[in-house]
Amino acid sequence: MTQSESNPALKIIPLGGLHEIGKNTCVFEYADEIILLDAGLAFPTDGMHGVNIVLPDTTYLRENNHKIKGMIATHGHEDHIGGIAFHLKQFDIPVIYGPRLAMALLEDKLEEAGVADRTELRTVRPRDMVRIGKYFLVEYIRNTHSIADSFSVAIHTPLGVVIHTGDFKFDFTPVDGEFFDIQRLAEHGEKGVLCLISDSTNSEIPGHTPSERSVFPNLDRCFSQAEGRLLVTTFASSIHRISMLLELAKKHGRSVAILGRSMLNLIAHARNLGYIKCEDGLFVPLNQVNKLADNKALILTTGSQGELMAAMTRIARREHKQIQIRPGDTVVFSANPIPGNTIAVVNTIDKLMMQGAKVIYGRDKGIHVSGHGAQEDQKLMLALTKPKFFLPVHGEHRMLVKHSETAQSMGVPAENMVIINNGDVVELTQDSIRVAGKVKSGIELVDSSRSGVVHDRVLKERQQLAGDGIVTVAATVGLNGALMAKPEIHLRGVVTTLDKSKLDRSITQTIEGLLRDRWKDFTHQFGEGEIEVDWTKLQAQLEMEVRRLLRREMQSNPLLVFLMQTPSQLGIPSSPSTPSTTPTIRREPVKVAS
Repeated sequence: MTQSESNPALKIIPLGGLHEIGKNTCVFEYADEIILLDAGLAFPTDGMHGVNIVLPDTTYLRENNHKIKGMIATHGHEDHIGGIAFHLKQFDIPVIYGPRLAMALLEDKLEEAGVADRTELRTVRPRDMVRIGKYFLVEYIRNTHSIADSFSVAIHTPLGVVIHTGDFKFDFTPVDGEFFDIQRLAEHGEKGVLCLISDSTNSEIPGHTPSERSVFPNLDRCFSQAEGRLLVTTFASSIHRISMLLELAKKHGRSVAILGRSMLNLIAHARNLGYIKCEDGLFVPLNQVNKLADNKALILTTGSQGELMAAMTRIARREHKQIQIRPGDTVVFSANPIPGNTIAVVNTIDKLMMQGAKVIYGRDKGIHVSGHGAQEDQKLMLALTKPKFFLPVHGEHRMLVKHSETAQSMGVPAENMVIINNGDVVELTQDSIRVAGKVKSGIELVDSSRSGVVHDRVLKERQQLAGDGIVTVAATVGLNGALMAKPEIHLRGVVTTLDKSKLDRSITQTIEGLLRDRWKDFTHQFGEGEIEVDWTKLQAQLEMEVRRLLRREMQSNPLLVFLMQTPSQLGIPSSPSTPSTTPTIRREPVKVAS
């Protein structure tokens, strides 16, 4: 620490959102108090078998639970609030402040996870100021993004004002009429902003990000040209996009059916809060949509990213119970693939086309715009706030570098900014910014149960299973150090040029050889005819030798499950002084079909 305890530095510690897109989570710490800004999730990569959700490692927050005074939520996207329900099972968050839409969505998540009683949710409106602890006064500043009710925040600290932009772009014709509060940003800029922490997602893209309203005429054209049923998929959280689609449905005389739980949930909340305005009569139940004339139906669905269980993906696979593609249907993908999802999206498009649908997709069609500001938006943010120090966040490494270059072009000295990783501890004083250390960071993986954490060892085993298959060996060893029966050997998902009978013989010979040559290493004689056998040590050594054999003979590394039965397990009497220990299986239980 460069500061005395009476005048500590402000610590800024991102646990997610750096060198990646997703799981945005940031810690602000001053003296003995911590506040959190957002707590998001990310989605698994192809190699994360059986994993549904990726969260940041929150070891630091668990260890400092007593310091946490509250949380600020900037908006309702999953990569900003999706992790909160999971975190509340591990540490306390006394109060969470956020916009009305984000809090409505979060309330549902907490109820579903059974943790609603672990925190207090409080809604905020534009320019509201909330006190969290002794040291933090947080002001909510309306911004514009791809979801309604989105905010930047000005965090007043003992050292000065820190502005965190949240996700933003400057949309001068917002669909909901809620304009970016540029005036308030400028007022802070005139008074002095100690540090700007800013969204870097589109820092490589020149110009301004177009207004959300700019896609309206292109979507209108899709409606006009569709002769049969119209199916549109977009992000469920794109409330402004959905609002325009409903407006177009009314204009073109189409009734709307909604597919996908998240889409239904978000539209319901947005209507209740007034962000979507339409008549109840515009909607029809899904089981009634096939009774409509084809040119009178609009089906809004999830699945714009080719998600495995999303509605549009299941329709493409002919697995949806109520909606099947038929010739004459028009399908519109009003979203661009997130990096990593491109293959899943194009596979879905191919399947839809094979069934006779006309599919409209691609950046050149003008039916999607980003919710993140490009270089000129970022310059405007810097010009308005005039920060002394600058911290680029929310982006991959090249995006952070490019954003820092933009900041330098706007007059922020290179020595007044840092490019950081998740877990880096940024110490901010009135005169300096520096990386002063690192806390434990990384990822926590949640499986389909949404309650069990998939540890690194388990994930490695799943990857091993997927890559090289599994070999199970079951051997029974007697008190004389010999096999009591031929080992049972099963291969599943294993590709090998070896003859199965030859492999069985090699494994059997390996086990017999070790028992013959090294049996005395695992036994201790302490009386006439009385021996003690270290079964656990013997099993570990046998497993090691068999694994070496498999690697050598098969030129691959299948997962090995080695099961050993002992005389005591078979009910064979042993000397009273001979321990009847049950060996420990050195892997988690795996069910293998016989």
